Amino acid sequence: MSASPLVTRTLTAEEIPAFVKLVFRAFLEDPAPEDVAAEIDLLEAHRTHGTFDGDELIGGATMLSKRMTLPGTGPHPVAAISCVGVAPDHRRRGAMSQLMRAQLHSQHESGDAFAALYASEGDIYGRFGYGLAGHRASFTVPRGAEFQSTVDVSDARVREVDKETALPLMHHLHSKYAPTRVGWLGRTKASWQAYLSENAADLRSEDLTKWRYAIHPEGYAVYQVKRKWESRKPEHGVNALEILGTTPQAYAALWRYLLDIDLTAAVEADCAVDDPIIHMLKDAGDNARQVRDGLWVRVIDIDRALPLRGYSAPLDVVLAVEDTFCPWNAGTWRLVAEADGQATVTRTDAEPDLALGARELGAVFLGGTTVQELVAAQRIRELTPGSARAASRAFAGDHQPHCPEVF
Repeated sequence: MSASPLVTRTLTAEEIPAFVKLVFRAFLEDPAPEDVAAEIDLLEAHRTHGTFDGDELIGGATMLSKRMTLPGTGPHPVAAISCVGVAPDHRRRGAMSQLMRAQLHSQHESGDAFAALYASEGDIYGRFGYGLAGHRASFTVPRGAEFQSTVDVSDARVREVDKETALPLMHHLHSKYAPTRVGWLGRTKASWQAYLSENAADLRSEDLTKWRYAIHPEGYAVYQVKRKWESRKPEHGVNALEILGTTPQAYAALWRYLLDIDLTAAVEADCAVDDPIIHMLKDAGDNARQVRDGLWVRVIDIDRALPLRGYSAPLDVVLAVEDTFCPWNAGTWRLVAEADGQATVTRTDAEPDLALGARELGAVFLGGTTVQELVAAQRIRELTPGSARAASRAFAGDHQPHCPEVF
C-alpha cells in the first residue's frame, strides 16, 4: 500500500501542545514539563504550521512575531522562524519542503517582508532561500587579562544583585540599546522569561550555578559559573549569557569585573565578530575566538524588504533575481538608494548589473556578508564592472549583525 499524501496546514490552538512535543522529539530531547509549558506560551497558533500523514502530526514549524534592528532604520517586524522539525521516522518524504513552502506563502500573504532563523544544520535552509547574514563569535579570555592603557572602566561600581533587582534596569537599558544594533531583537515579558529560564536538571548535570546578575549604571552582565576543580584548585569558568554596556566605559567595566572574579580561569562569551573586546586587550593572544554561523535571513518580498533598511552610500543597480520558492520575487529589479540612505525598488526591463539568487539576497540584507564576497565565491555574477563594489558599500552597516538570543 502506498503512503498517504502529506498535508500541511495551519494548526489550531488545541494542537500546539502536540506540536511542541513533536519538535522536542525531532531534536532528540526529553523535555521537562515546565520546558514544554514555557515553549507553548511563546507560540502563536495562527503562525504555526503542521504537516500530517493522515491524522498523525509528523512535522511542524512556527513563526514568532518579533522586531529586529536593521541597518540605518532601527527595529522592524520580522518573522522569527523557530521550532522547525520532522519526526525521525518520517524524514526524507518531502515534509520539510512542504513546511517551508507553506511558511513562505503564508508570510507573503500576511505581509512579512523578511524572515530570520538560526540553523541547527547550516546546509538545510539555503535551498529554501535563506542566506547566511551574520556570524556568532565565541570569545574565551583568561582571568586577569590586562586591558590597553587607554581603556577607561569608569569610576562607577559594578554590583551583584538578585534577579528582581536587576530586571528593571536590564529592561530599560536593553530597550535603549537593541534599536541601535543590527540583528538585535526587541524583548517582551515572555521572551525575557524564556531567555533567562533555567533547567534544574541541566544545572546539576553540567555543574553550573544559576544565572548571576552584575549591574552598572549604564550596563549589565548575566553570567553563570561552571564549577571545575583541578588538582584540588578551582579553575571555574565564567559563562556570560549577555554583556551589555550603553557606553564603551560601562562595557569595559563589566568585562573587567568578570575577568577579575576570584577562583575562576577564564570568561567565555558569545558576541558579535567585531566585538570591541578584541581591541581592548593588551595582549591580543589573550583572546581565543571561534566563529560560527549565526543569523540566516530570507527576503520574502523584495519590493517591501529592501526599502526597510538604510543604505550607507548612493546606489543605482539592477538585480536579476532567481527565486523558485517565492516566484513573485523572480525577475529584474532596480534598487535606487539616495544619499540620505532611503531606497526604492521597482520592476524593470533594464539590463541587469548583478545576477543572484534569493539565498544571496538574504545573505547581504543585514550588511554582514558583502556582495563582493559572494562574487568572489561565485555565488553572485557581476555583469556590469564596478557594480559589486558599489553595492557592497551601500549595503554595509556600522557594525556586524549579531543576535544575542537563539530563537
